Amino acid sequence: MSMSPWRLRLLIVSLLTVAILGALDHTIVSTSLATVAGELGALAQMGWVVVGYTLASTVLLPVLGKLGDAVGPRAVFLVSLVLFLVASLACGFAQDMPQLIGARVVQGMSSAGLHLMSQTIVARVTTPRERPRYLALIGAAFPVAILVGPVLGGLITDYWGWSWVFWINIPFGVAALLLALVAVPHLPGFGRRRFDVGGSVSFAIAMVALVLAVTWIGDPALAAASVVSFAVAGMAFAAFFLIELRAPEPLVPLRLFADRTIAVGTVLSAIIGIGLFSITAYLPTYIQMAYRTSATVSGLVPIATVFGMLVSNLATGWLVSRTGHYRVYCIVGTALSAAGLFAMSVLPVGLPLWVPMILMAVVGVGTGAFMSLVVAVVQSAAPRRDTGSMTATVNLVRQVGSTVATAIIGGVIGFGVAALLPSSLDAATLTPQFVHDASAAVQNQVAGIYSGVFAPVFAALAVTYAAGVVAAVLLPAGRLSDESEPAPAPSSEPLTA
Repeated sequence: MSMSPWRLRLLIVSLLTVAILGALDHTIVSTSLATVAGELGALAQMGWVVVGYTLASTVLLPVLGKLGDAVGPRAVFLVSLVLFLVASLACGFAQDMPQLIGARVVQGMSSAGLHLMSQTIVARVTTPRERPRYLALIGAAFPVAILVGPVLGGLITDYWGWSWVFWINIPFGVAALLLALVAVPHLPGFGRRRFDVGGSVSFAIAMVALVLAVTWIGDPALAAASVVSFAVAGMAFAAFFLIELRAPEPLVPLRLFADRTIAVGTVLSAIIGIGLFSITAYLPTYIQMAYRTSATVSGLVPIATVFGMLVSNLATGWLVSRTGHYRVYCIVGTALSAAGLFAMSVLPVGLPLWVPMILMAVVGVGTGAFMSLVVAVVQSAAPRRDTGSMTATVNLVRQVGSTVATAIIGGVIGFGVAALLPSSLDAATLTPQFVHDASAAVQNQVAGIYSGVFAPVFAALAVTYAAGVVAAVLLPAGRLSDESEPAPAPSSEPLTA
Protein backbone atom coordinates (compact mmCIF):
# COMPACT_ATOMS: atom_id res chain seq x y z
CA MET A 1 0.00 0.00 0.00
CA SER A 2 1.41 3.36 -1.04
CA MET A 3 1.37 6.13 1.59
CA SER A 4 2.40 9.76 1.41
CA PRO A 5 5.66 10.54 3.27
CA TRP A 6 3.97 12.64 5.96
CA ARG A 7 1.37 10.00 6.69
CA LEU A 8 4.03 7.28 6.83
CA ARG A 9 5.98 9.34 9.36
CA LEU A 10 2.81 9.85 11.39
CA LEU A 11 2.18 6.11 11.28
CA ILE A 12 5.71 5.27 12.47
CA VAL A 13 5.39 7.77 15.35
CA SER A 14 2.10 6.12 16.33
CA LEU A 15 3.51 2.59 16.16
CA LEU A 16 6.69 3.61 17.99
CA THR A 17 4.66 5.20 20.81
CA VAL A 18 2.64 2.04 21.24
CA ALA A 19 5.75 -0.15 21.00
CA ILE A 20 7.44 1.82 23.79
CA LEU A 21 4.31 1.52 25.94
CA GLY A 22 4.18 -2.22 25.43
CA ALA A 23 7.91 -2.73 26.02
CA LEU A 24 7.96 -0.52 29.13
CA ASP A 25 4.97 -2.38 30.54
CA HIS A 26 7.11 -5.51 30.65
CA THR A 27 10.19 -3.93 32.30
CA ILE A 28 8.72 -1.16 34.45
CA VAL A 29 6.84 -3.62 36.66
CA SER A 30 9.96 -5.52 37.77
CA THR A 31 11.14 -2.98 40.35
CA SER A 32 7.68 -2.63 41.89
CA LEU A 33 6.97 -6.36 42.34
CA ALA A 34 8.21 -6.58 45.94
CA THR A 35 6.10 -3.58 46.95
CA VAL A 36 3.03 -4.91 45.17
CA ALA A 37 3.36 -8.35 46.76
CA GLY A 38 3.87 -6.85 50.20
CA GLU A 39 0.84 -4.54 50.03
CA LEU A 40 -1.42 -7.25 48.60
CA GLY A 41 -0.10 -9.83 51.06
CA ALA A 42 0.78 -12.47 48.50
CA LEU A 43 4.55 -12.84 48.24
CA ALA A 44 4.29 -16.48 47.15
CA GLN A 45 2.24 -15.50 44.09
CA MET A 46 4.52 -12.62 43.06
CA GLY A 47 6.16 -14.53 40.19
CA TRP A 48 2.82 -15.11 38.50
CA VAL A 49 2.51 -11.38 37.81
CA VAL A 50 5.34 -11.87 35.31
CA VAL A 51 4.65 -15.48 34.31
CA GLY A 52 0.97 -14.80 33.56
CA TYR A 53 1.88 -11.84 31.36
CA THR A 54 4.59 -13.76 29.47
CA LEU A 55 2.49 -16.88 29.05
CA ALA A 56 -0.52 -14.99 27.69
CA SER A 57 1.56 -13.03 25.19
CA THR A 58 3.36 -16.17 23.98
CA VAL A 59 0.22 -18.28 23.55
CA LEU A 60 -1.62 -15.53 21.66
CA LEU A 61 1.17 -14.69 19.18
CA PRO A 62 0.30 -17.22 16.43
CA VAL A 63 -3.44 -16.77 16.98
CA LEU A 64 -3.22 -13.01 16.60
CA GLY A 65 -0.91 -13.33 13.61
CA LYS A 66 -3.47 -15.51 11.86
CA LEU A 67 -6.31 -13.22 12.87
CA GLY A 68 -4.44 -10.18 11.52
CA ASP A 69 -4.06 -11.91 8.16
CA ALA A 70 -7.75 -12.80 8.12
CA VAL A 71 -9.45 -9.55 9.17
CA GLY A 72 -6.66 -7.03 8.62
CA PRO A 73 -3.99 -5.82 11.09
CA ARG A 74 -5.67 -2.46 11.81
CA ALA A 75 -8.65 -4.00 13.59
CA VAL A 76 -6.49 -6.32 15.70
CA PHE A 77 -4.13 -3.46 16.55
CA LEU A 78 -6.85 -1.07 17.70
CA VAL A 79 -8.71 -3.70 19.73
CA SER A 80 -5.43 -4.73 21.36
CA LEU A 81 -4.69 -1.11 22.27
CA VAL A 82 -8.12 -0.61 23.86
CA LEU A 83 -7.77 -3.86 25.83
CA PHE A 84 -4.30 -2.82 26.93
CA LEU A 85 -5.64 0.43 28.37
CA VAL A 86 -8.55 -1.29 30.13
CA ALA A 87 -6.21 -3.91 31.59
CA SER A 88 -3.77 -1.21 32.77
CA LEU A 89 -6.64 0.51 34.60
CA ALA A 90 -7.71 -2.79 36.16
CA CYS A 91 -4.15 -3.59 37.31
CA GLY A 92 -3.93 -0.35 39.26
CA PHE A 93 -7.29 -0.96 40.97
CA ALA A 94 -6.52 -4.59 41.88
CA GLN A 95 -7.37 -5.37 45.50
CA ASP A 96 -5.69 -8.76 45.71
CA MET A 97 -3.14 -10.82 43.80
CA PRO A 98 -5.63 -12.95 41.78
CA GLN A 99 -7.21 -9.75 40.41
CA LEU A 100 -3.80 -8.36 39.50
CA ILE A 101 -2.68 -11.60 37.84
CA GLY A 102 -5.93 -11.74 35.83
CA ALA A 103 -5.48 -8.17 34.63
CA ARG A 104 -1.84 -8.88 33.77
CA VAL A 105 -2.92 -11.86 31.66
CA VAL A 106 -5.16 -9.52 29.63
CA GLN A 107 -2.27 -7.07 29.42
CA GLY A 108 -0.02 -9.80 28.06
CA MET A 109 -2.58 -10.82 25.45
CA SER A 110 -3.06 -7.23 24.27
CA SER A 111 0.66 -6.47 24.37
CA ALA A 112 1.27 -9.37 21.98
CA GLY A 113 -1.24 -7.87 19.58
CA LEU A 114 0.37 -4.44 19.75
CA HIS A 115 3.89 -5.71 19.13
CA LEU A 116 2.94 -8.14 16.41
CA MET A 117 0.52 -5.92 14.51
CA SER A 118 3.00 -3.02 14.55
CA GLN A 119 5.47 -5.16 12.61
CA THR A 120 2.73 -6.51 10.34
CA ILE A 121 1.40 -3.03 9.52
CA VAL A 122 4.91 -1.85 8.61
CA ALA A 123 5.27 -4.87 6.32
CA ARG A 124 1.98 -4.07 4.59
CA VAL A 125 2.66 -0.36 3.93
CA THR A 126 6.37 -0.39 2.97
CA THR A 127 8.55 -1.98 0.33
CA PRO A 128 10.97 -4.73 1.41
CA ARG A 129 13.84 -2.24 0.97
CA GLU A 130 12.25 0.39 3.26
CA ARG A 131 11.17 -2.12 5.88
CA PRO A 132 14.44 -2.67 7.82
CA ARG A 133 14.76 1.02 8.68
CA TYR A 134 11.24 1.30 10.07
CA LEU A 135 11.31 -2.04 11.87
CA ALA A 136 14.61 -1.01 13.47
CA LEU A 137 12.98 2.17 14.79
CA ILE A 138 10.08 0.23 16.28
CA GLY A 139 12.46 -2.48 17.52
CA ALA A 140 14.44 0.20 19.40
CA ALA A 141 11.56 0.30 21.91
CA PHE A 142 12.78 -2.95 23.51
CA PRO A 143 16.36 -1.91 24.42
CA VAL A 144 15.13 1.55 25.45
CA ALA A 145 12.61 -0.09 27.78
CA ILE A 146 15.34 -2.27 29.30
CA LEU A 147 17.50 0.81 29.93
CA VAL A 148 14.88 3.10 31.48
CA GLY A 149 12.08 0.75 32.62
CA PRO A 150 13.46 -0.49 35.96
CA VAL A 151 14.60 3.00 37.02
CA LEU A 152 11.30 4.59 35.98
CA GLY A 153 9.35 1.85 37.75
CA GLY A 154 11.31 2.41 40.95
CA LEU A 155 10.77 6.18 40.90
CA ILE A 156 7.03 5.84 40.26
CA THR A 157 6.66 3.24 43.02
CA ASP A 158 8.60 5.33 45.55
CA TYR A 159 6.91 8.67 44.88
CA TRP A 160 3.43 7.91 43.45
CA GLY A 161 2.65 4.38 44.55
CA TRP A 162 2.70 1.07 42.66
CA SER A 163 -0.74 1.60 41.05
CA TRP A 164 0.74 4.37 38.93
CA VAL A 165 3.17 1.90 37.39
CA PHE A 166 0.08 0.72 35.47
CA TRP A 167 -1.96 3.93 35.35
CA ILE A 168 0.88 5.83 33.69
CA ASN A 169 -0.09 3.91 30.53
CA ILE A 170 -3.51 5.58 30.36
CA PRO A 171 -2.71 9.16 29.23
CA PHE A 172 -0.02 8.07 26.80
CA GLY A 173 -2.11 5.17 25.58
CA VAL A 174 -5.15 7.34 24.90
CA ALA A 175 -2.97 9.78 22.94
CA ALA A 176 -1.51 6.84 21.00
CA LEU A 177 -5.02 5.51 20.31
CA LEU A 178 -6.22 8.84 18.90
CA LEU A 179 -3.09 9.05 16.77
CA ALA A 180 -3.52 5.45 15.59
CA LEU A 181 -7.14 6.06 14.55
CA VAL A 182 -5.85 8.70 12.14
CA ALA A 183 -2.50 7.21 11.12
CA VAL A 184 -3.11 3.47 10.75
CA PRO A 185 -4.64 2.83 7.32
CA HIS A 186 -7.44 0.41 6.53
CA LEU A 187 -5.63 -2.70 5.33
CA PRO A 188 -7.78 -5.46 3.83
CA GLY A 189 -7.69 -8.94 5.27
CA PHE A 190 -7.49 -12.17 3.35
CA GLY A 191 -10.76 -13.61 4.73
CA ARG A 192 -9.98 -17.23 5.63
CA ARG A 193 -13.00 -19.51 5.61
CA ARG A 194 -11.70 -21.68 8.44
CA PHE A 195 -9.81 -20.92 11.61
CA ASP A 196 -7.36 -23.48 12.96
CA VAL A 197 -9.11 -24.26 16.26
CA GLY A 198 -7.30 -27.56 16.77
CA GLY A 199 -3.92 -25.96 16.26
CA SER A 200 -4.79 -23.09 18.60
CA VAL A 201 -5.92 -25.39 21.42
CA SER A 202 -3.00 -27.81 21.14
CA PHE A 203 -0.50 -24.94 20.99
CA ALA A 204 -2.04 -23.26 24.04
CA ILE A 205 -1.84 -26.50 26.03
CA ALA A 206 1.75 -27.05 24.92
CA MET A 207 2.87 -23.54 25.89
CA VAL A 208 1.09 -23.53 29.26
CA ALA A 209 2.63 -26.90 30.11
CA LEU A 210 6.08 -25.80 28.93
CA VAL A 211 6.06 -22.55 30.90
CA LEU A 212 4.85 -24.35 34.03
CA ALA A 213 7.55 -26.97 33.57
CA VAL A 214 10.41 -24.49 33.25
CA THR A 215 8.95 -22.42 36.11
CA TRP A 216 8.84 -25.42 38.47
CA ILE A 217 12.07 -27.13 37.42
CA GLY A 218 14.22 -25.34 40.00
CA ASP A 219 11.95 -26.27 42.95
CA PRO A 220 12.71 -29.76 44.37
CA ALA A 221 9.18 -30.00 45.78
CA LEU A 222 7.73 -29.56 42.29
CA ALA A 223 10.21 -31.73 40.40
CA ALA A 224 7.64 -34.46 39.68
CA ALA A 225 5.07 -31.91 38.50
CA SER A 226 7.73 -30.37 36.24
CA VAL A 227 8.46 -33.74 34.62
CA VAL A 228 4.75 -34.35 34.03
CA SER A 229 4.39 -30.87 32.52
CA PHE A 230 7.32 -31.49 30.17
CA ALA A 231 5.66 -34.73 29.05
CA VAL A 232 2.34 -32.98 28.45
CA ALA A 233 4.12 -30.21 26.54
CA GLY A 234 5.91 -32.75 24.35
CA MET A 235 2.70 -34.58 23.48
CA ALA A 236 0.82 -31.34 22.84
CA PHE A 237 3.58 -30.02 20.57
CA ALA A 238 3.57 -33.29 18.64
CA ALA A 239 -0.20 -33.02 18.22
CA PHE A 240 0.20 -29.38 17.16
CA PHE A 241 2.65 -30.24 14.37
CA LEU A 242 0.47 -33.08 13.12
CA ILE A 243 -2.55 -30.78 13.05
CA GLU A 244 -0.61 -28.05 11.25
CA LEU A 245 0.56 -30.46 8.56
CA ARG A 246 -3.04 -31.40 7.75
CA ALA A 247 -4.96 -28.18 8.43
CA PRO A 248 -6.22 -26.39 5.28
CA GLU A 249 -5.45 -23.02 6.93
CA PRO A 250 -2.78 -23.80 9.55
CA LEU A 251 -2.00 -21.47 12.43
CA VAL A 252 1.70 -21.71 11.54
CA PRO A 253 2.18 -22.31 7.78
CA LEU A 254 4.82 -25.04 8.00
CA ARG A 255 4.88 -25.36 4.22
CA LEU A 256 6.71 -22.02 4.04
CA PHE A 257 9.74 -23.43 5.83
CA ALA A 258 10.67 -25.10 2.57
CA ASP A 259 11.86 -21.59 1.64
CA ARG A 260 15.47 -21.39 2.86
CA THR A 261 15.24 -17.67 3.62
CA ILE A 262 12.27 -18.20 5.94
CA ALA A 263 13.80 -21.27 7.60
CA VAL A 264 17.17 -19.60 8.23
CA GLY A 265 15.58 -16.33 9.37
CA THR A 266 13.48 -18.21 11.91
CA VAL A 267 16.55 -20.07 13.22
CA LEU A 268 18.45 -16.79 13.59
CA SER A 269 15.55 -15.30 15.54
CA ALA A 270 15.52 -18.28 17.91
CA ILE A 271 19.27 -17.89 18.45
CA ILE A 272 18.75 -14.33 19.71
CA GLY A 273 16.35 -15.57 22.38
CA ILE A 274 18.56 -18.50 23.37
CA GLY A 275 21.93 -16.82 23.05
CA LEU A 276 21.45 -13.37 24.60
CA PHE A 277 18.00 -12.72 26.07
CA SER A 278 18.40 -15.77 28.33
CA ILE A 279 21.61 -14.60 30.02
CA THR A 280 20.85 -10.91 30.60
CA ALA A 281 18.79 -11.61 33.74
CA TYR A 282 21.79 -13.32 35.38
CA LEU A 283 24.52 -10.87 34.39
CA PRO A 284 24.10 -8.57 37.44
CA THR A 285 24.40 -11.54 39.83
CA TYR A 286 27.50 -12.78 38.03
CA ILE A 287 29.16 -9.36 38.16
CA GLN A 288 28.27 -8.81 41.84
CA MET A 289 29.74 -12.16 42.88
CA ALA A 290 32.68 -12.59 40.49
CA TYR A 291 33.76 -8.93 40.40
CA ARG A 292 32.55 -8.02 43.91
CA THR A 293 30.63 -4.92 42.89
CA SER A 294 27.49 -3.30 44.27
CA ALA A 295 24.07 -3.94 42.74
CA THR A 296 24.12 -0.50 41.13
CA VAL A 297 27.53 -0.97 39.53
CA SER A 298 26.63 -4.48 38.33
CA GLY A 299 23.92 -2.95 36.14
CA LEU A 300 26.59 -1.35 33.95
CA VAL A 301 27.29 -4.62 32.11
CA PRO A 302 23.71 -5.27 30.92
CA ILE A 303 23.41 -1.55 30.14
CA ALA A 304 26.50 -1.79 27.90
CA THR A 305 24.98 -4.87 26.24
CA VAL A 306 21.65 -3.21 25.55
CA PHE A 307 23.22 0.06 24.40
CA GLY A 308 25.34 -1.85 21.87
CA MET A 309 22.23 -3.63 20.69
CA LEU A 310 20.31 -0.35 20.31
CA VAL A 311 23.02 1.40 18.27
CA SER A 312 23.67 -1.60 16.04
CA ASN A 313 19.95 -2.24 15.44
CA LEU A 314 19.37 1.33 14.22
CA ALA A 315 22.59 1.43 12.17
CA THR A 316 22.00 -1.83 10.29
CA GLY A 317 18.36 -0.94 9.64
CA TRP A 318 19.48 2.28 7.98
CA LEU A 319 22.31 0.62 6.02
CA VAL A 320 20.16 -2.23 4.70
CA SER A 321 17.48 0.20 3.56
CA ARG A 322 20.13 2.13 1.65
CA THR A 323 21.81 -0.81 -0.06
CA GLY A 324 19.29 -3.65 0.05
CA HIS A 325 22.01 -6.14 1.07
CA TYR A 326 21.31 -7.99 4.33
CA ARG A 327 23.21 -11.30 4.48
CA VAL A 328 26.56 -9.82 5.54
CA TYR A 329 25.06 -8.24 8.66
CA CYS A 330 23.69 -11.60 9.82
CA ILE A 331 27.08 -13.28 9.31
CA VAL A 332 29.10 -10.53 11.00
CA GLY A 333 26.54 -10.14 13.79
CA THR A 334 26.48 -13.81 14.79
CA ALA A 335 30.29 -14.00 14.54
CA LEU A 336 30.75 -10.95 16.80
CA SER A 337 28.34 -12.35 19.38
CA ALA A 338 30.01 -15.76 19.34
CA ALA A 339 33.44 -14.16 19.82
CA GLY A 340 32.24 -11.93 22.67
CA LEU A 341 30.61 -14.79 24.56
CA PHE A 342 33.60 -17.07 24.04
CA ALA A 343 35.88 -14.37 25.46
CA MET A 344 33.52 -14.07 28.45
CA SER A 345 33.90 -17.81 29.05
CA VAL A 346 37.70 -17.61 29.40
CA LEU A 347 37.99 -14.38 31.40
CA PRO A 348 40.16 -14.86 34.51
CA VAL A 349 38.90 -13.64 37.87
CA GLY A 350 40.07 -10.20 39.01
CA LEU A 351 40.04 -8.21 35.75
CA PRO A 352 38.72 -4.63 35.74
CA LEU A 353 34.96 -4.26 35.21
CA TRP A 354 35.42 -2.48 31.88
CA VAL A 355 36.59 -5.74 30.31
CA PRO A 356 33.26 -7.63 30.60
CA MET A 357 31.46 -4.38 29.77
CA ILE A 358 33.28 -4.13 26.43
CA LEU A 359 32.84 -7.83 25.66
CA MET A 360 29.10 -7.81 26.39
CA ALA A 361 28.76 -4.58 24.39
CA VAL A 362 30.29 -6.52 21.47
CA VAL A 363 27.68 -9.24 21.99
CA GLY A 364 24.97 -6.56 21.98
CA VAL A 365 26.33 -5.00 18.79
CA GLY A 366 26.42 -8.38 17.10
CA THR A 367 22.87 -9.27 18.13
CA GLY A 368 21.48 -5.87 17.22
CA ALA A 369 22.94 -6.23 13.74
CA PHE A 370 20.27 -8.76 12.81
CA MET A 371 17.66 -8.48 15.62
CA SER A 372 15.04 -6.56 13.61
CA LEU A 373 16.58 -7.39 10.24
CA VAL A 374 15.57 -11.07 10.30
CA VAL A 375 11.93 -10.05 10.75
CA ALA A 376 12.10 -7.88 7.63
CA VAL A 377 13.88 -10.60 5.64
CA VAL A 378 11.32 -13.27 6.57
CA GLN A 379 8.44 -10.90 5.81
CA SER A 380 9.89 -10.18 2.37
CA ALA A 381 10.12 -13.92 1.59
CA ALA A 382 6.64 -14.83 2.84
CA PRO A 383 3.48 -14.49 0.72
CA ARG A 384 1.48 -11.40 1.68
CA ARG A 385 -1.45 -13.53 2.80
CA ASP A 386 0.83 -15.07 5.47
CA THR A 387 2.67 -11.92 6.61
CA GLY A 388 1.05 -11.86 10.05
CA SER A 389 1.49 -15.58 10.63
CA MET A 390 5.18 -15.58 9.72
CA THR A 391 5.85 -12.41 11.71
CA ALA A 392 4.24 -14.14 14.69
CA THR A 393 6.34 -17.27 14.14
CA VAL A 394 9.61 -15.32 14.07
CA ASN A 395 8.71 -13.60 17.34
CA LEU A 396 7.39 -16.81 18.85
CA VAL A 397 10.57 -18.87 18.44
CA ARG A 398 12.58 -16.01 19.95
CA GLN A 399 10.31 -15.80 22.99
CA VAL A 400 10.11 -19.56 23.52
CA GLY A 401 13.87 -19.90 23.13
CA SER A 402 14.43 -17.19 25.70
CA THR A 403 11.95 -18.70 28.19
CA VAL A 404 13.35 -22.23 28.01
CA ALA A 405 17.02 -21.18 27.95
CA THR A 406 16.51 -18.80 30.89
CA ALA A 407 15.08 -21.63 32.99
CA ILE A 408 17.89 -24.02 32.02
CA ILE A 409 20.60 -21.46 32.77
CA GLY A 410 18.98 -20.65 36.11
CA GLY A 411 19.00 -24.33 37.03
CA VAL A 412 22.64 -24.78 35.98
CA ILE A 413 23.73 -21.76 38.02
CA GLY A 414 21.71 -22.78 41.09
CA PHE A 415 22.89 -26.40 41.14
CA GLY A 416 26.45 -25.53 40.12
CA VAL A 417 27.00 -22.93 42.83
CA ALA A 418 25.38 -25.13 45.51
CA ALA A 419 27.59 -28.08 44.57
CA LEU A 420 30.85 -26.13 44.64
CA LEU A 421 30.29 -24.07 47.79
CA PRO A 422 32.15 -25.30 50.89
CA SER A 423 30.07 -26.68 53.76
CA SER A 424 30.63 -23.49 55.74
CA LEU A 425 28.57 -21.49 53.23
CA ASP A 426 24.87 -21.98 52.55
CA ALA A 427 23.74 -21.32 48.97
CA ALA A 428 20.24 -20.43 50.17
CA THR A 429 21.54 -17.49 52.24
CA LEU A 430 24.49 -16.47 50.05
CA THR A 431 23.83 -12.85 49.10
CA PRO A 432 26.15 -10.31 47.46
CA GLN A 433 26.14 -8.26 50.68
CA PHE A 434 27.19 -11.31 52.73
CA VAL A 435 30.07 -11.95 50.32
CA HIS A 436 31.17 -8.31 50.32
CA ASP A 437 31.29 -8.31 54.13
CA ALA A 438 33.21 -11.61 54.29
CA SER A 439 36.97 -12.05 54.40
CA ALA A 440 39.12 -11.66 51.31
CA ALA A 441 39.65 -15.41 51.18
CA VAL A 442 35.89 -16.09 51.09
CA GLN A 443 35.39 -13.39 48.46
CA ASN A 444 38.06 -14.93 46.24
CA GLN A 445 36.60 -18.40 46.72
CA VAL A 446 33.05 -17.30 45.82
CA ALA A 447 34.34 -15.29 42.86
CA GLY A 448 36.17 -18.36 41.58
CA ILE A 449 33.05 -20.53 42.00
CA TYR A 450 30.81 -18.14 40.11
CA SER A 451 33.41 -17.69 37.39
CA GLY A 452 33.71 -21.46 37.06
CA VAL A 453 29.92 -21.99 36.91
CA PHE A 454 29.29 -19.21 34.41
CA ALA A 455 32.22 -20.13 32.12
CA PRO A 456 30.51 -23.19 30.53
CA VAL A 457 27.25 -21.21 30.29
CA PHE A 458 28.98 -18.48 28.27
CA ALA A 459 30.76 -21.14 26.20
CA ALA A 460 27.47 -22.92 25.41
CA LEU A 461 25.90 -19.63 24.33
CA ALA A 462 28.96 -18.93 22.17
CA VAL A 463 28.41 -22.31 20.48
CA THR A 464 24.77 -21.31 19.91
CA TYR A 465 25.87 -18.16 18.10
CA ALA A 466 28.51 -20.17 16.19
CA ALA A 467 25.65 -22.30 14.89
CA GLY A 468 24.07 -19.00 13.93
CA VAL A 469 27.12 -18.17 11.84
CA VAL A 470 26.59 -21.39 9.89
CA ALA A 471 22.90 -20.58 9.47
CA ALA A 472 23.69 -17.04 8.32
CA VAL A 473 26.12 -18.37 5.70
CA LEU A 474 23.28 -20.56 4.40
CA LEU A 475 21.00 -17.53 4.09
CA PRO A 476 20.47 -16.92 0.36
CA ALA A 477 22.29 -13.84 -0.87
CA GLY A 478 20.27 -11.14 -2.52
CA ARG A 479 18.88 -7.63 -2.19
CA LEU A 480 15.59 -6.49 -0.77
CA SER A 481 13.29 -5.20 -3.48
CA ASP A 482 12.28 -1.58 -3.99
CA GLU A 483 8.87 -2.63 -5.28
CA SER A 484 5.76 -3.48 -3.32
CA GLU A 485 3.59 -6.46 -4.12
CA PRO A 486 0.15 -5.51 -5.39
CA ALA A 487 -2.41 -5.07 -2.64
CA PRO A 488 -4.78 -8.00 -2.26
CA ALA A 489 -8.41 -7.71 -3.15
CA PRO A 490 -10.64 -7.77 -0.06
CA SER A 491 -12.30 -11.12 0.47
CA SER A 492 -15.91 -11.52 1.40
CA GLU A 493 -15.39 -15.00 2.84
CA PRO A 494 -16.24 -15.12 6.55
CA LEU A 495 -13.80 -16.35 9.16
CA THR A 496 -15.26 -19.48 10.73
CA ALA A 497 -14.12 -22.38 12.81
